[in-house]
Amino acid sequence: MSDSLPVVAAVQMVSKANIHDNLESARRLIAEAAARNAQLVLLPENFAVLDGGPLQQYGEIEGASQTLLQRFLAEQAKIHRLILVAGTIPLLSRPGKPDEILTDGRVRPACLVYGRDGAVLARYDKMHLFDVTVEDRQAEYSESRSFEPGDELATVKTDLGHLGLSICYDLRFPELYRRLRESGAELITVPSAFTHTTGKAHWEPLLRARAIENQCYVIAANQGGIHNERRETWGHSMIVDPWGTVLDCIPSGEGIAVAGIDLALLRKIRHNMPVMSHRRI
Repeated sequence: MSDSLPVVAAVQMVSKANIHDNLESARRLIAEAAARNAQLVLLPENFAVLDGGPLQQYGEIEGASQTLLQRFLAEQAKIHRLILVAGTIPLLSRPGKPDEILTDGRVRPACLVYGRDGAVLARYDKMHLFDVTVEDRQAEYSESRSFEPGDELATVKTDLGHLGLSICYDLRFPELYRRLRESGAELITVPSAFTHTTGKAHWEPLLRARAIENQCYVIAANQGGIHNERRETWGHSMIVDPWGTVLDCIPSGEGIAVAGIDLALLRKIRHNMPVMSHRRI
């Protein structure tokens, strides 16, 4: 890795039911990423609580800066002077509408992006919900019981590049990523809690495909281990370059994938193979 390239990091966790233990793990791993010169850190989906009962009990209103999760995230971004793409947290309010509170027991699965000063730069709510049957010990996943889906794409310009935001099951919907590319995305983040079964089969091929198709860096932070007697996630958090090369990967357990981001390489790939101008449909 060239010392001149900006560094990004994907944090892999094994979050469980205790929110305070999970936050301490996130605090330690963010600090480790910062010590490795990361200027952008991505946390996994559900990093603060996984299998902790109904998520509404942890839900916060967007912009309530003194609440547990939003205060923690703002502090971490500010302390380490980095861009923090904060996995997902449960929010009770819809984007930009703090007075519009969900009343049906569900929450919004929201990814907040924090700038180096601790201010929120963007919010993306997961659009595609994981309502599927998987051949594992949990068998049935019904996110729509707990989550209200989002309906808006989100990108944000940063000093490291133009970020496009996505979450976990979104990965199976390539049209979302093409829209992010059309909106200017150069780096795409994918905080996830991919199951062990589906991840083993599809995680890396999907990540590499999204990177290759859209000629973007893909930064993917997954949950990576056994969370309870029924839930196991695949791990393999990784960073993929626009040519589809896996630059770093953490197979299982806690860890940090780290890589340099070379936007000159990205622009060269896009110049040499201008796929966006070649589209016929």
